[in-house]
Amino acid sequence: MQLRTNTEIMERLGERLRRHRPYAVVTCARGSSAHAATFGKHLIEHHLGIPVAAAAPNIASVYKRSLDLKGQMFLAVSQSGRSDDLIETAKMARASGALTVAVVNQPNSALAQTCEAVLPLGAGPELSVVATKTFIASMAALLQLVAAWGANDDMVSSYRRLPGRLAHAAELDWSEALDLLARGTSVVMIGRGPTLAVAREAALKLKEACGLHGEAFSAAEFRHGPITLVRDGYPILVFSPNDQAANGLPDLVASLRQKGASILVAEPGEGQRGRLPTLSPDQADADAICLIQTFYGLAESLAARRGLDVDRPRHLKKVTRTR
Repeated sequence: MQLRTNTEIMERLGERLRRHRPYAVVTCARGSSAHAATFGKHLIEHHLGIPVAAAAPNIASVYKRSLDLKGQMFLAVSQSGRSDDLIETAKMARASGALTVAVVNQPNSALAQTCEAVLPLGAGPELSVVATKTFIASMAALLQLVAAWGANDDMVSSYRRLPGRLAHAAELDWSEALDLLARGTSVVMIGRGPTLAVAREAALKLKEACGLHGEAFSAAEFRHGPITLVRDGYPILVFSPNDQAANGLPDLVASLRQKGASILVAEPGEGQRGRLPTLSPDQADADAICLIQTFYGLAESLAARRGLDVDRPRHLKKVTRTR
């Protein structure tokens, strides 16, 4: 649905952004949407060369402080479009002269009405408390936006292939990870480049759906301190990107295994112990979206193993409204 309904919107916005190139992009999001914004940061910086920073929503909603965002693009990502701090920050951004864009599943929400441009997710009714399809739809929308903005034919083509590849990704078997994660009390997720957002989302889903503590790190950042956590049997799940960001991962994985960690790596290839199957490489950014699709199936199985209902996580509501 997103492909069918958003193509013209994306092309118009992409043309406008090429004519009036912002010198920076400021993102604003919470929870899973913040991880989607991390993916957007990677796409924009990598493919367009424009710096991206995350706004702290409480600057507008709590401290009532305006930021000078003239000449910048303000990019809000939200499922419901009803969180007060995001809405107030979007109002501030638009008043300060930014081009405001909302990536949102509810195109009639207050956030959408506040922003100048709206990119609907088209994910349909949200029935589960834990965001899954809206996260994938947010990543896909950001891929489509950057493809249109950069007039990148390879990205456009990969986006069009994405629905079929996501369907195949959902069929991949990651059950090898079940025993490892089920016996863990804390799990590290590692990604880099396009897969850092996937690692962060996977860690959040371990908490939300599986009642298991998970932390996410970039492969580079993990060496700067967190590596001291590693001990015999320590569970680590690596989401390997299909681009240059993967170059240092084999050395890191080998080093961690020497330190006693129990590591599973999601990467292309077959028959190797410790490897979780993935689709054959296509386009690296779209491939990262397929990784989280497969992980969601694993998370559902892990929650069942731990006796939890993924549709009724403790202490959570579907719409979280913060200031």
